[in-house]
Amino acid sequence: MFIFAYLKEVLMGIVIRQSIKGTFVNYVGAFIGFLTTMFVVTKFLKPEEIGLTKVIYEVSFLFASLAQLGTSASAMRFFPYFRDPEKNNNGFFFYLLLMPSVGTVIFLSLYYLFRDPITDFFIHNSSLFVDYYNYAGILIVFLVFWIVFETYSNLLMRIVVPKLIREVGVRLMLVAIYFLYAFHYLNLNGFVMAYVFVYGIALVLTLLYVSRIGTLSLKHDFSFVNKPLRIKILKYTLFLIAGALGGTIINQLDIFMVSSQMGLSFTGIYTIAFYMAAVIEMPARSMTAISSPIAAAALKEGDLAKANELYKKVSLHQFIAGSTLFLFIWINIDNIFAIIPNGTTYEAGKWVVFFIALSKLVSVTFGFGGTLISFSRYYYWGLYFTFFLTGLTIYTNYLLIPRLGMTGAALATFITCLISYSWQQWIVLKKVKGNPYTIGIVKQSFLILFLLGVDIILPSWSSNPFVDIFYRTSVIILLWIYLTYRLKISDEMSLLLRKYIK
Repeated sequence: MFIFAYLKEVLMGIVIRQSIKGTFVNYVGAFIGFLTTMFVVTKFLKPEEIGLTKVIYEVSFLFASLAQLGTSASAMRFFPYFRDPEKNNNGFFFYLLLMPSVGTVIFLSLYYLFRDPITDFFIHNSSLFVDYYNYAGILIVFLVFWIVFETYSNLLMRIVVPKLIREVGVRLMLVAIYFLYAFHYLNLNGFVMAYVFVYGIALVLTLLYVSRIGTLSLKHDFSFVNKPLRIKILKYTLFLIAGALGGTIINQLDIFMVSSQMGLSFTGIYTIAFYMAAVIEMPARSMTAISSPIAAAALKEGDLAKANELYKKVSLHQFIAGSTLFLFIWINIDNIFAIIPNGTTYEAGKWVVFFIALSKLVSVTFGFGGTLISFSRYYYWGLYFTFFLTGLTIYTNYLLIPRLGMTGAALATFITCLISYSWQQWIVLKKVKGNPYTIGIVKQSFLILFLLGVDIILPSWSSNPFVDIFYRTSVIILLWIYLTYRLKISDEMSLLLRKYIK
């Protein structure tokens, strides 16, 4: 009964408030990012330069993810064991920094030790990355600890300010850098250096915020981490490290493969298309970030029913948000390419948008199931198929990129994502009885298909892309509001719509 009361109070209170605020911040950031990416980056940066910054970031993020040694997920799982504000959370902050510090030393050393094999992968078609190899090493350090401090803020149920820094602050700083480069106040070296140090500033700002909402004391008592708890943490962490090796590669391999096989110019086009589709997962970030600690607490108490009730709610609402965003992106996709600078160049990524968007939709709908597994005693199951999926990703990319180019990379990502989450959902169902499917998901699926059909038969009203966007979006959104209200896809959404309709 305790966990039920706890879940109800927190979910209806902190979760709702923080999720709404976090989602609002996400969309403010998305709006800034959209304007920046579509009208600043495409105008002032060459596709090759866009591809360069993308590869630098993705290589850095890959090594940073490994260097964390599973700290983010491990912290979510074991923080309930340490939670005690009166006792400095039993030295939790010390342990939060210990593992990524060790991991950074290890993987940063490997990054420079294997410099030749890594650069050989890019040198033929993306040689410009080789010239800026060392900048990625600096970015690795920034990303490791920025993510760690964000995780600590999430654990303290405060996601809004870190999201404000990530989604708004970083983007505004990058806008300034793009303009400085565009008007020749920075050369390419200065531009790349400034790009990297933006993330260093974000790290410092997040650390300052965390210092205000929680304790940053490094005082700790090793005796608190008794032998049974220590074995649990070490065993869990080892599996996370092994799983992260494959899981992180899966998420980023498309960028690396396009860069190595096609060049940085194509990477730049792929990046713009990927950004359009990535908007779909933004609502999920807030809900997942604030719901994960609650799921961890429920599973610690062994209350599978309440954890799975949360799973259904999270999956339904993330599917509603994600599929609706997919709808509005796709009905306007040709208009979007028509209005951005150099749109005819980036239009080559149209079907990249489609397949990456479908991948994101699968991810936001079923992703929380992986959170449940990672916090349960069955976390090791993730390791069994991670390396298989890594092999599948490599194979599908090598198979499809030569035949379909960038679209092949996106299709390979979708195929891998579909198989991955299907397998994961089978594990969730078998081990923690988690089932995200509700009648609401079925209704939403038919609604989106119906509205896509309506868009196809809508007559063209204007050759002006801005007018056509307004016209199509207005018609579809009015139908969406009416049908969502009538179909009662979600009780919470129906109440919200009823309130505003009245």
